[in-house]
Amino acid sequence: MSNAAVYSRAQLGLEAPLVTVETHLTQGLPGFTLVGLPAAAVREARDRVRSAIVNSGFRFPRGKVIVNLAPGDLAKEGPRYDLAIAASVLCATGQLTTRRAADYEFLGELSLDGSLRGIRGSYCAALASEGAGTGRRLVLPGQGHDPLLPLDQAPLLIEHLKDLPTLLEQAHRVSGHPALPGSSQTPASTAASAPLYGQIVGHRVPKRALVVAAAGAHHLLLVGPPGTGKSLLARALRELLPPLTASELRVVASIYSAANLCVPCGHPPFREPHHSASAAAMIGGGRDARPGELTLAHHGLLFLDELPHFQRNVLELLREPMSSGAIALARAAWRITFPAQFQLVAAMNPCPAGGHCQESACRCEPVQVRRYQARISGPLLDRIDLQLNVAPLPKEALLRLALGPMETSAIADGQGELDGADLCAAVAAARARQVERQGTLNGAAAVVHQPALPLARDAQRLLERMLQSEALSARGATRILAVACTIADLDAARRLQPAHLSEAFSYRRLTWGGPAGMAGW
Repeated sequence: MSNAAVYSRAQLGLEAPLVTVETHLTQGLPGFTLVGLPAAAVREARDRVRSAIVNSGFRFPRGKVIVNLAPGDLAKEGPRYDLAIAASVLCATGQLTTRRAADYEFLGELSLDGSLRGIRGSYCAALASEGAGTGRRLVLPGQGHDPLLPLDQAPLLIEHLKDLPTLLEQAHRVSGHPALPGSSQTPASTAASAPLYGQIVGHRVPKRALVVAAAGAHHLLLVGPPGTGKSLLARALRELLPPLTASELRVVASIYSAANLCVPCGHPPFREPHHSASAAAMIGGGRDARPGELTLAHHGLLFLDELPHFQRNVLELLREPMSSGAIALARAAWRITFPAQFQLVAAMNPCPAGGHCQESACRCEPVQVRRYQARISGPLLDRIDLQLNVAPLPKEALLRLALGPMETSAIADGQGELDGADLCAAVAAARARQVERQGTLNGAAAVVHQPALPLARDAQRLLERMLQSEALSARGATRILAVACTIADLDAARRLQPAHLSEAFSYRRLTWGGPAGMAGW
């Protein structure tokens, strides 16, 4: 009889708890028993591990083999434990040194021929292994969606298996023998896309709103007829955001690793779910607790095009994460908190008819327009800091646009506007002022009634008139002050001036086309 134990990591949300894979060899009829996995996963794992061990040139024990994955009450799914099970069996039979194997944590799916495949959540396991402080090195296959590729500079205890694609070669590495020659894997290069901000023609006010939204991480709603450039404006906002910091990149990498997706290389995430997305797809969950679209947009942008066409219950799910920056999910088998500090960018038409909605001639009945606008609830709208109309381009601008780039350069650039590089620098400087002053951005700060910057006397009187004349909620007034602080940060001002408040207030005054009496929200 012989016993051996090696270590692996499970996957539960963004966490990777430790799993001990124990093997016991005993006399009796030949058999291979797996304990601690669901019945369907047991049958698959037994066949994969047995074939991989034999095809890699090792000897599979002839007696009874019992493998246990502890702790037993931890939900364990998928083929991520194949490599650990094989290593534990090899240690129990003396084909792999147990003392050396105890210095590693094994993760990976085995093919029948002994080659290794990547698994989801590898970066989460790497962070958990590093945080545990045990000194063990994590063994990971370098195939599939490998989120470690853009993070090779991170000081994690990882055995990169980009040149060790088989069980045989991995056994040689763990036993201390020289690694067998193998093929290396390099990340695929991505071609740089053309800047979108420079393609925006006209739209001076929406472009200014993009800069304000980027500088303070404010939520943005664009309302206008089809073809006015709302989607282009929303996608161009990502170009104004600064690259992720090292700590932010680690969090984003763990999220995308848990979802088995490629990590955006240093850029803020940009998620654009279809309006048919379900509630579970947006907030996450499921049998194996995977992150949803709101979590995948953490430290990035969540673009919801055709906002009223999303299901009402899906839209209402946005309210709590927009305020708290997190999603707390509770199910019978697990309880998980996902990070969800995203910036919402939404676009919609003013009425069901879209381009036909004009005050002089609109084919929509007033009740149709009211029903369409009512799909966006008041509490959700109150959480969106910037709400503005995107008007169609004048016919003269469209005519000059058709003449070619030489004729449209004046329209595209505009007099007095900064180019993309200067705008990015201004946004980064404004963000730095906010972080230095209060530790967070104005749009992500908790709802407080005291503005981050003091108000000048004229600004105080203007704010009093606004509160008396406009039906603003406490949150609405606070969000106006937050936007005004961002505008002041862009101007490097130490006090809120009336011009800052006026501009911030103008971004919350939507006007709707349509039949008479339908203006306003």
